[in-house]
Amino acid sequence: MADAKIIDGKAFAAALRGRIATAVGEIKQAHGLTPGLVVVLVGENPASQVYVRNKARQTEEVGMASFEHKLPADTGQDELMALIAKLNKDPAINGILVQLPLPKQIDEQAVIAAIDPAKDVDGFHVINTGRLATGGSGASAPLIPCTPLGCLMMLKDHLGDLTGMPAVVVGRSNIVGKPMAQLLLREHCTVTIAHSRTRDLPAVCRGAEILIAAVGRPEMIRGDWIRPGATVIDVGINRIEGEGGKTRLVGDVATGEARSIAGAITPVPGGVGPMTIACLLANTVTATCRQAGVPAPEF
Repeated sequence: MADAKIIDGKAFAAALRGRIATAVGEIKQAHGLTPGLVVVLVGENPASQVYVRNKARQTEEVGMASFEHKLPADTGQDELMALIAKLNKDPAINGILVQLPLPKQIDEQAVIAAIDPAKDVDGFHVINTGRLATGGSGASAPLIPCTPLGCLMMLKDHLGDLTGMPAVVVGRSNIVGKPMAQLLLREHCTVTIAHSRTRDLPAVCRGAEILIAAVGRPEMIRGDWIRPGATVIDVGINRIEGEGGKTRLVGDVATGEARSIAGAITPVPGGVGPMTIACLLANTVTATCRQAGVPAPEF
């Protein structure tokens, strides 16, 4: 069997950002609106700092307004909640993203719950997750978590209609696994949510035409767990020790083994990662339009 097609998330994200930039220009011209995204960073986690810098750069590149609030690592819950209350009321801010993880003295769930659901461009607020689970549409359509949204876009681009396909999501996090399963159900897939305690996980994975790996364990999913010809979306980003003491990034799938069996696969890095920020920008445009009562573009 030929090697799997590589689904190039970097190229897909670049094309999506191009469409977003066009939409932002049209919204400015037609309605006088400039979408505004604020990122709140608490502490000095190096990975979070890099991520926040990338978000700010890409926000500005598509013509949106970028705002940042960097708070010290010892910031208290009350101070952060007061800032969110202020941002909720600020008309220049259409999307609010609080960079996770937060320091241990702060209750993450309380912070997420404090964000106005209409500005919750991460899609983590219980109102947005509830609307996703119950099939909300129109005025009650959810803002969808960015990583699962990016995965779905790439799946539909590669496979077209997903109706009836057996899909397995390995991982049950609130950020990826659960919303990914809900999105696949909306596309009429037959969905199984599996995890590290699933009995005979390899056999469950082999039943999937669509396999989403989001378990956070380096190269856990082996080549012989994959159904021949399946489409594999590897959400994992794990840093492991490589040769000469240097570290390297790997996914949750043993890519070297999987490439000779899968029909298509996302690489790590360069697969799902770039799509996450692009979908954040798309969500900000969607949120801006909904807040202003104007039609939101389809991306």
